[in-house]
Amino acid sequence: MALPKKHYHSIAHETALAPQEEMLHVGKNMQRLTIGIPKETSFQERRVALAPESVALLVSRGHEVIIESGAGNESNFLDHDYSECGATIVYDRKQVFQANTIMKVAPPSLEEIELMPGKQTLISALNLPVQTKECFVQLSAKKITAIAWDYIQDKKGIYPIVRAMAEIAGNTSIMLAAEYLSHHTGGRGLMLGGITGVRPTEVVIIGAGTVGENAARAALGLGASVKLFDNSIYKLKRIQNDLGVHLWTSTIQPSELSRALKYADVVIGAIRAKKGRTPVVVSEEMVQDMKEGSVIVDVSIDRGGCFETSEVTNHENPTFRKHGVIHYCVPNIAARVSRTASYALSNIFAPVILDLGDEGGIVNLIRNQKGFRNGVYLYHGTLTNEDIAATFDLSWKPLELLIEAI
Repeated sequence: MALPKKHYHSIAHETALAPQEEMLHVGKNMQRLTIGIPKETSFQERRVALAPESVALLVSRGHEVIIESGAGNESNFLDHDYSECGATIVYDRKQVFQANTIMKVAPPSLEEIELMPGKQTLISALNLPVQTKECFVQLSAKKITAIAWDYIQDKKGIYPIVRAMAEIAGNTSIMLAAEYLSHHTGGRGLMLGGITGVRPTEVVIIGAGTVGENAARAALGLGASVKLFDNSIYKLKRIQNDLGVHLWTSTIQPSELSRALKYADVVIGAIRAKKGRTPVVVSEEMVQDMKEGSVIVDVSIDRGGCFETSEVTNHENPTFRKHGVIHYCVPNIAARVSRTASYALSNIFAPVILDLGDEGGIVNLIRNQKGFRNGVYLYHGTLTNEDIAATFDLSWKPLELLIEAI
């Protein structure tokens, strides 16, 4: 029996008022991406490019995420965490490298490049000091478009991922110093900081960049006495303003630095060179004059170190003692707190991938976003970075010319 006409109007009205499933906006040019996250194989690299929450975001936007089993284990992200967020877990490493977009933390090895079929987008660190010419030759032969995340800039010209890792390194350097000052690690038996009636520990920080600022903030928070050295008066003033505390500051004058080091309990090396090796500003003679059991944390060791006595160590054997001074010289300090570092990376990578899809692919994103374009060093197999070309005697072409030719 047919229902009265007014009854149909009632049903339609109720349906219109009922909660509706949210429909995500999809632009006309949006490209669905397949993102591959391999397990990192570089020595002591414990970070992963995307955290599960970011994977869920990308999947909800229609992208496919393929993750190698165990890729998040070193950051305490389980396969189950990723699969629950919509990722596809694979056990054959080769499958991950079939994706059209590969996300890595460390630069790709020759073995990993071999697994790539070609004509893909690779986003990873460049880390030029540990690269080989053969890696660039092989990536070029496979027509890879490669982006170095450590060269990507935001709209203000800041390197957001480098800054995030520097914040972690600065804070962690003070935690490490506190650990190695204690008696059970062979230190002077001091608590980093100070308590009522006891002289506070002396912390000297060389370098007033992001690492130095965060190290100073952490040391001051614990009650230590901080001395900050840098050759940029602007940076020294900026840190004083940002911290809201009157710090003892100085330019890097050998006599003044040597005097400060004699009384220091902790010295943090936080100099970052714009290009090439970090300059050595602390001589072996200065280290010899430091107190027995004092601690050096050379965060600059990633680019050679700023102490003449520094030698590269690792997370298994992180320290050595020279002239009675404990040296911590592990590159990639952020990997020590890999879960925090992975979240920091993921918070920046996920929006980049969303932009990549929303812009309709890598070509449009490179053309439309100057900061992202700054990270490109291979474009469809053509080397576009002059520094890499000069280092390895390779031919290159300006990226702007290649984009205009499209």
